[in-house]
Amino acid sequence: MAQLTLVEATRPEHFLAMSEIHALGWWAAYPHAVPLDWMEENITPTRWVDTFAEYARTPRHHGFLLYRDDTPVACITCGPARIGNQNHGGGMHVEFDASGYQGWGEIISFYTHPQETGKGYGKLLMDRAKDQLKADGFRQAYVFVLQENEGARRFYARQGFAWDGTHQDIPFPHDTICVDLRYTTTL
Repeated sequence: MAQLTLVEATRPEHFLAMSEIHALGWWAAYPHAVPLDWMEENITPTRWVDTFAEYARTPRHHGFLLYRDDTPVACITCGPARIGNQNHGGGMHVEFDASGYQGWGEIISFYTHPQETGKGYGKLLMDRAKDQLKADGFRQAYVFVLQENEGARRFYARQGFAWDGTHQDIPFPHDTICVDLRYTTTL
């Protein structure tokens, strides 16, 4: 039987594994929502390495990586709600409107390797992130999910999140706008 190990991401090999899982997750979830030429140029296995390293140096930001035996299979990051202009690389800047959400926690990113979905890893990671946010003093949290991502929306609902009626428009090249719905929960 496989052994599952959940670690807090603190080392370069953790950041690389998480970035690779993110890239695979993007390619599985967003190829019809985001311009393909932008994906080909920007969604690479190393895209998020520096972001995860920065989270590891920043108080109240956490990244968790799940291994099945020695294979990284899923990861999640959490921390204070992102507010204001955020640089997302590739010339992409997003102005996060957190009006009314100051002092909230956020599930910032959450991906499972596409070949590892449906195995219960998501609940394990989500429980760990929610526990961490609560330990860090947050009483409420949210996660953004692409409007068209029905599977993720169902997953978040099973984890106690519900769409609160708000959304964040994420601009991409070629006048593409992705609509992220804000799902909230009480910790």
